[in-house]
This record gives sequence, C-alpha cells and structure tokens, in this order.
Amino acid sequence: MTRFETLSRSTPQKDDFFLASGLIDIDQHRIAAQRSRDKGQSLRQALLELGFIQAASLRQLETASGHPPGIDWTRHRHDPRLEQLIPRSLAVGLKVFPLRHDEAESRLLLVGEHPEDLALRERLRHRLPAGTVVELRAAAAEEIEQAIDRHYGYSTDIDRLLETLAADGVSSAVTARSERATIRPLLDAFIADAVRLEASDIHFEPEAGFARIRYRIDGLLRIVRLLPGNIWQPLLICLKLLAGMDIADSRSPQDGRFTQAIAGREVDFRVASLPTLHGENLVLRIHDRQRSLLRLDQLGLDGDSRQQLERICRRPEGILVITGPTGSGKTTTLYSLLHIASHPGVNTMTLEDPVEHPLPLIRQTQVCEAVRLDFANGIRSLLRQDPDIVMVGEIRDAASASMAFRAAMTGHQVYTTLHANSALAALPRLLDLGISPATLAGSLNGIVAQRLLRRLCPHCRRREGLGENNGGRETWVADGCPDCDWQGYRGRLAVMEIIRITPEFADLIAAGAPPEQLRQAAFAAGYRSLAERARQLALDGSTTLAEAARIIDLDP
Repeated sequence: MTRFETLSRSTPQKDDFFLASGLIDIDQHRIAAQRSRDKGQSLRQALLELGFIQAASLRQLETASGHPPGIDWTRHRHDPRLEQLIPRSLAVGLKVFPLRHDEAESRLLLVGEHPEDLALRERLRHRLPAGTVVELRAAAAEEIEQAIDRHYGYSTDIDRLLETLAADGVSSAVTARSERATIRPLLDAFIADAVRLEASDIHFEPEAGFARIRYRIDGLLRIVRLLPGNIWQPLLICLKLLAGMDIADSRSPQDGRFTQAIAGREVDFRVASLPTLHGENLVLRIHDRQRSLLRLDQLGLDGDSRQQLERICRRPEGILVITGPTGSGKTTTLYSLLHIASHPGVNTMTLEDPVEHPLPLIRQTQVCEAVRLDFANGIRSLLRQDPDIVMVGEIRDAASASMAFRAAMTGHQVYTTLHANSALAALPRLLDLGISPATLAGSLNGIVAQRLLRRLCPHCRRREGLGENNGGRETWVADGCPDCDWQGYRGRLAVMEIIRITPEFADLIAAGAPPEQLRQAAFAAGYRSLAERARQLALDGSTTLAEAARIIDLDP
C-alpha cells in the first residue's frame, strides 16, 4: 500500500503529507478523504479532481519532498510505435502504459500501479523481445487508465465493429437488441477516437448512399471514415436519442447535448442537426474540460503579449474586451485570465451561454431565456451578489453592452468578448452599440484580437530558405512524423494584437479621434498587428508562413 493510499484511508494527522505542504486545509482534506473512500480512489487523485491542488503544484511538491514525481501527462507525446511492443489489450490487462523505448539500448520505460510486483515483471519479460530491459515507474491506476484511453487508437475497434455489422447485416431502424449492442459501441468508438485525437468537432455528413465522418483537428477538417447508408441511419437514431433529440422529426433543425465519461473524465458534447438534401447533417461540438482549462503560459503567447495581458489584468477596475471569430479561443483565454485574477480574497462571478467548463472558486451562471435571464438582466443580478470580478461571456447587443460597462464604471473588473475583426475595429463596434466615447475612455482597460494558428511539430520541423526575393531569410517547414500523425503540426497557439488603453489613447477616444489617428497612437504605444506577430512566429519556428496566411491577412 502506497503512502497516498494509506493517507486516503485515515483521518487527518499532523504529519500528513498534503496538510504539511500548506496546499490544502483540514476541511479540504476531510472532503477529499471522503471522496476517495466513496469512489475507491487515492487521496491524491481526489484532491486533483476536486481542484484543491493543481497538477503542476503537486508535481513540484512531490519532487521537493523526495517522493517519486507523477507523470506530466500534458507534456507527454505518445509514440504510436510503442503499441507494437505493448498492445492495448496487454496494457489494459497488466495496467501499464509505455512511455519511451530506447532501441539502441533495448530499454523500455513503463508506468504501472505496482512497479515492485515481481509477477508483473515476469509476465512482461515473456511478452517482450529477448534482452529488453524494463524500467517501471509508479503512477495512479486512474492516470494509467486515462493514458491508455487517451493515447491508444480506436481505429482497430471501429474496423472490427464495421466488419461485424457488414457480416451480420443491419436494418435502417434501431430495434433489435443485437443491433443496439453493436451500434452504440460503434458510436462510442468514434467519440472516444475524436477525443483522443483532440478534435474540437465531429461532423456526420450524409450523401447519396453513404455518410462521411470528419473530425476538426487543430482547426482543419479531416475525413476519417465513409459509412454505408444502412449503417448511418441507425447510428443517426442512436446519436439523436443520446442527445435527447426528437427522432421522429427529421425536417426541423434541433439542438441537444450529453455528457460521457472518456479516459476517466467527463466530456461534454453539444449536438446540432440540420436537414439537408440527403438527410440530417449532425455536428458534435466537443468540450473537453481538461484540454480547455489552460494557464496563460500554456497558450503559446510571446513574452510581450503575455506581459501586456498581465499588466491589463492588474488594474483594479475597468473592462477588457477580447475579439475574434467563432473558434478563435476567446473563452479559453478568458478562463486563463480568470485563473490569474481569482483567489480566495475576491468574489468572481461569470455569466455564460452556456457554461462550458466548471471552475473552482468561481460562481458561474448560465443564460436562460426561458426564465428571462439574458445577459443584460443577468449582469444586473450579478452586481447584487457583491462581486469583485465579473466575466460576461459575450456582448451581444446594446443592453448587454450598457450593463457590462456599467459594471466596469462601478468599480468592478470586467472581462468579456465581442465579435469584431480586429482590436481597433472593436471601438466603432462598441460605439454602434450605444457606448459613448466618454464611457469608453473612462472604463476600457484594453482590447485584444485573437486567432489560433497550428503549431509546427517540434520533432520533424526543419529550416527552409525563402529565396532572394525575401532577403535570403529562412523559415520553417515540417514533413510529418508519427508524433504529429504525419500532419507536420501538433496543437495550436494563440496570436494576439493588444491595445492597452493609456491615458493618451483614452483622450483620443473621448475626443472622437478618427480611426487613422487612433491607429497611429496605438503603434506609438507599442501595438503590433496580428500580421506582424504571426510573421514573427513563423520566423521563430512556432508555425509556418503558409499557416499564418491561412488564418490572417499578411498583406501590408
């Protein structure tokens, strides 16, 4: 029994590892201990799930205290070639996960729940090539299960299920128990596969005689399967039932949602259907709480952008507006900023549509038109709850804009989003919504315009010259490798243009200065456009010029 397991089954003691660290108090310990007993998990895992301790802080604590540090799964990139040595069935059966294989030294690094188990080592010795040296490190069972589900592919499961359906035959209606038992696992396999590949959306697109399935990964759609029409129809019905939609209505657009446990964590899905020429088109938006809750230093920002954001957030009152198109990461950035600004000494409240991710220590409210809780009325109600920090999911109209700026004028920190094409374009947009120049000048702390660019794979990127027409400079390209699934890119990073409202800039706003004068003043104060920042990221090797030009107009 490990020290963590012993602690989870005992009452708090003065020499308790977590209490002694000062990261939790006695009440948090009692709650986490009760949860660990109820769910049969370690105290360490219970503290992480409850949000009492952050994973990064815990790893630092364990390392400083001489405990074997946990695996930083956010930084781990699984090599698909390891699956040949340790197939999924073996990993599940032995509760191990392969981390790294040194072919030159025939050394395999694994994590397991009980690395000291001699029987485990003996079973591995019989399954691995002769001469393989096995190094085992400890990890919690929950972490191993999550890693297996996250990194092992589901393509084999999908192929097997499709072969079974083709061999047995399937009708267009989900009625027989045998069909339900096959269709639902197939749907679960697609969903789990998309989550593993860090897709943001799943598209089910019917055509004449077949259906196309595409994942949106790092902002681009990728075809993963074509399904026969006789399989698509029962899959469609199964999906609509799961999302709480009306399966008898195929002519009207519908919305639904569901939550599913994948890789040991809850993942939310929003489903939208739309009638098309060949049937109902369905799109699943994936809200993976683990992926979306990022610290500011995990967004991939350059040092200057990060410093400017942190400087804006230090102002005790006023409003910060983040602009950008749908899917540009505005909400993720807002959550990252709230993580910096919120602490036990302040009351932080949000109004969202919908609440995408629960946050610890923050009171979150969801807009609900059925009870007349829109953004304008919601902000009015939030201000009666003694808030210090208010996050408004979106300024949509004149009423919500007026209430958001009223909150900023009455001594609150306000964070919100707005649809505008650039940081400077947000100013006339707010004026159009009825905010006066004087109110803008007195309440606005900063404006951010944001886009997301695909990040170059660090394992296969290489330098390439731009030629004499570009001054002989070099940029970066990537050929693709197993680590990035042969795409050349892995993950995304945020690129921002930021206008910090200085006293001089505020005076120009109040005086109704023309756009060109505002632009010149912004550049004089250190403003750098999205195009300029994107070019620099391409030259630094973080992305490519082609990727930057796909998202941002690089024309001077």
